Amino acid sequence: MKPYLMVSGDFVRTGGMDVANYWLARHLADRGHEVHLVAHRIADDLSRRANIRFHRVIKPLGSSLLGEPLLDRAGRHWADFVARRGGKVLANGGNCGSKGTNWVHYVHAAYQPIIKGSPARRLKSIVERGLYLAHERRALLKSKLIIANSARTRSDVVTRLAVRPDHVRTVYYGADPEAFHPYSRDAQERSRAKLEVPEGGPVVLFVGSIADDRKGFSTLLEAWRRLCADPGWDAQLAVAGTLSKMGSKIPDSHAAIRPRVHFLGFRYDIPQVLAACDLLVSPARYEAYGLAVHEALCSGVPAFVSAKAGVAEQYPATLQHLLLPNPEDAADISDRLRQWRKCIDEYRAATSELSRQLRSRTWDHACAEMVELIEAAG
Repeated sequence: MKPYLMVSGDFVRTGGMDVANYWLARHLADRGHEVHLVAHRIADDLSRRANIRFHRVIKPLGSSLLGEPLLDRAGRHWADFVARRGGKVLANGGNCGSKGTNWVHYVHAAYQPIIKGSPARRLKSIVERGLYLAHERRALLKSKLIIANSARTRSDVVTRLAVRPDHVRTVYYGADPEAFHPYSRDAQERSRAKLEVPEGGPVVLFVGSIADDRKGFSTLLEAWRRLCADPGWDAQLAVAGTLSKMGSKIPDSHAAIRPRVHFLGFRYDIPQVLAACDLLVSPARYEAYGLAVHEALCSGVPAFVSAKAGVAEQYPATLQHLLLPNPEDAADISDRLRQWRKCIDEYRAATSELSRQLRSRTWDHACAEMVELIEAAG
C-alpha cells in the first residue's frame, strides 16, 4: 500500500473542513495505508493509529496566518519524502504549494469579508486577506488535481482563479449516521434539559461564530427581533459557536429579545445540540458547503440555508422553499420562520427523505470516491 501525505491545519471532529480531513485520514488508515499528517492538531484516536505519522507544526500566537508558512514548509518537505516512495500528496487550499492533489473547502477569492474595527485592525485584515489570496492562487495553480466540496466551490475555483475546468472535480461530503440521525421526542426533552434551554415552544438553532459576519448571525438576530415583537411568537433561539469579543452581548436595540436567545458557546456535542432543536437557520453570506446544515438534515432537523451555499445543491425541487434567496433579508427570514411555526410537523416530514438520502452516503463512500480520483490522477 502506497503512503499518503495530507497537509491541513487540523484533523479533528469539531468543524467543517477539520471533520472532512479527519474522516479521510481515518479512511486511508483503515485501508492499510501509511498516512502522514502535517498539521497543528489531530484527534487522539488518529494519533494512536500505528500507521499514522503525525508531523506537528506549531501555530505561533494561535494565528493561522503565521502558521500557514510553517505548514507549507513542512508539507513540502514531507511531500518530497512521500513522493520518492511513490505515494500521494493531498493539501488543503493555500496551506501547501505541492504538486499533488488539492482539496478545496473554502475559496478566499469568492468572498470579500466585512472589515471592521480600528484603522490598524482594518489594515491588518487587508494584509492578511492579500496573503491568503496569494497563497491560494499559487497552491491551486500548481496542483495537478483539485477536488471541490460542491459545484459552487468548483465554479469559484474555475472562474475566480482561472483554473482549467478539467482539473477540478466535485465530491460532496459524507455523513456519520451513528452520530447524526433522527431523535425521539424523549431524547429531545433530555437534550433540552441538559442544555438548560427553557421549556415551552420550539427551539431554533444557529451554528457558527457570531464574530464572523460571513455566517450571517446579525441578520438572523434582526429577524428574531421582528418575530419577538409578536406576543404570540413562542420559539427560543439557541446559538452554538464561538462568541465575539463582547461575549454574548446583544445590542441595546435588541434588548427585548435577550430572554429568548440562549448562547451555548463552542460545542463539542453538536449531535446532542441538534437533538434538542426543531429547526436550523443558516443565513450565511458565503458558504462553500455548509456541514452544519448537512448534519442537521441527517438528524431529521429541517434547515433554512442560503440558496447559494454549496449544501443547497443537495435540496430537491420539493424543498426549494427552505432556500433563502437573499441571506441578508431579515424580513424574508422572519416571514419564513412564521410559516414554519404554523407547520412544524409538515416541515420535518417534508425533509425526511432528504435526511435518509444524506445518511446513506457515509464518509467512507465520500472518501472512497476521493481516493479513486486521486489514484486516477497519477
